[in-house]
Amino acid sequence: MSLFLSMPELLAHRVKSGPDDIAFIEGDRSISYREFNDMCRKTALWLTAQGIAPGDRVAVWLVNRIEWLAMYFGLAHIGATLVSVNTRYRAHELDYILERSQAKLLVLELNFRKINFPAVLAGVNPAAIGALSCVAVLNPAEGELPETVMGKPTTSFRLADLPDGDLPVQGRPDSLSILFTTSGTTSGPKLVMHPQRTLTLHSQRVAQAYGFEDEGARLLATLPLCGVFGFNSVFAAFAGGAPVVLMDTFDGAEAAALINRHNVTHAFGSDELFSLLIHHAKGERPFPSARMFGFASFHPGTEEFGRQAWDRHIPLYGLYGSSEVQALFSMHRPGTPLPQRLHGGGLPANPDAQIRIRDVETGEILPLGQSGIIQIRADTNFTGYLNNPQATAKAIDQEGYFTTGDVGYLCEDGSFVYQTRQGDALRLGGFLVNPVEVEDALKAQAGVQNAQVVGVEINGQNRCVAFVLAEPGEVLHEPELVSAVAKTLAAFKVPARVWVLDQYPVIEGANGAKIQRGKLREMAMQRLAQASCAQ
Repeated sequence: MSLFLSMPELLAHRVKSGPDDIAFIEGDRSISYREFNDMCRKTALWLTAQGIAPGDRVAVWLVNRIEWLAMYFGLAHIGATLVSVNTRYRAHELDYILERSQAKLLVLELNFRKINFPAVLAGVNPAAIGALSCVAVLNPAEGELPETVMGKPTTSFRLADLPDGDLPVQGRPDSLSILFTTSGTTSGPKLVMHPQRTLTLHSQRVAQAYGFEDEGARLLATLPLCGVFGFNSVFAAFAGGAPVVLMDTFDGAEAAALINRHNVTHAFGSDELFSLLIHHAKGERPFPSARMFGFASFHPGTEEFGRQAWDRHIPLYGLYGSSEVQALFSMHRPGTPLPQRLHGGGLPANPDAQIRIRDVETGEILPLGQSGIIQIRADTNFTGYLNNPQATAKAIDQEGYFTTGDVGYLCEDGSFVYQTRQGDALRLGGFLVNPVEVEDALKAQAGVQNAQVVGVEINGQNRCVAFVLAEPGEVLHEPELVSAVAKTLAAFKVPARVWVLDQYPVIEGANGAKIQRGKLREMAMQRLAQASCAQ
């Protein structure tokens, strides 16, 4: 069967196939494909009126809502690019994304629940937003649209007020469609480029492989659209014609209620997310409609957690993905033995994807069952890192394989098992975070000579903690350090604890002394346990 290669084609297909079928459910509102298509067309016209042309970039800083999706399809219609911005980013992170992407327009909602967007915007460096010509404010109250935001003129974006009309489709399969962020070896993330072709093909293949085309399939969108995990799950459901129940932000009790209210069959998230969801699940079989709940494991104890879920008929399957190869790249399937079913990895949604394992030290291609670095070649892989040819060349070899930086092994059935990250990256708040970013924020504080950050589990959540060394003669105080870095880092990156040491544990090697991060992690867990016992 031939597959569509652009997002406008996929949208047109969905409208033609079932114009009055439900595409999205937002609160008490059901939105048909016909209605959604009208929103997208009007948004494309609005964007054109703002001066957005093919190839331009628009930063979208919104929680999950229908406007985010309409903005994406509107940009795809005219061949422009959505720059995905995490709503939990702080000022310096927003600086980085806007400066690197050269976004021409920023779309945001000035206030949403506990997120104080104006406070973040107040800290943005004017030098970072030179390319920005305008800020679009979502649904401002009557008389409350500020004249300027960050010194830039503003405009209102309200779906209900957009004029209608026709606009030729300018987006093409190879039009740069979205920029996702990913952690790199520096304190700032790299911007991952995906054209419409990779996203559209991947959405259709995931829809076919994971049952989104089956009768009655429905997705609960639990994760932020700004990341590949949330984006790819929603677009796979869209490609398969499965209604999507939108959650603006995740809440365990609300998610459990929505699954049963809407007979949800599919949901995706981290083990942390499913732990919160299952905590609010009632009865021996809490979700009768559930068919496939895919999860990424960021915590220890996954096997026991998964067994307990399956004992209650909660169908958890381990999966794998990244910004570069897209989320839901692979997943273990029904019938896989339970222990393996709960590991990361699985069978690729794309049957033509190629996976090989290289020895970490020698680079030799390894046989089945031997662990090494996972490399992936597929026509849905990213096309490179924006304005970073050196990093692109390092990540993609001459044969077109992407070196993931993850460790795993191949199985006889064509699947693979993900074991661990090769480097020291942390999983915090569902996102991959380079500890160097947090360490740099701590080292920027007065009196801090050095900082080391490790990940631990605190109350069922992955958090980072830090060990710092003081400059000679300086006295450091934990509350002050935490408060200081909280002003520059997203909340999920702020260390839960900061301890002051006289020196780090080190091991001597051929190339000199190395700090033992594993020992620091053990020290952190011991200190947390002692603090818990003392309460």
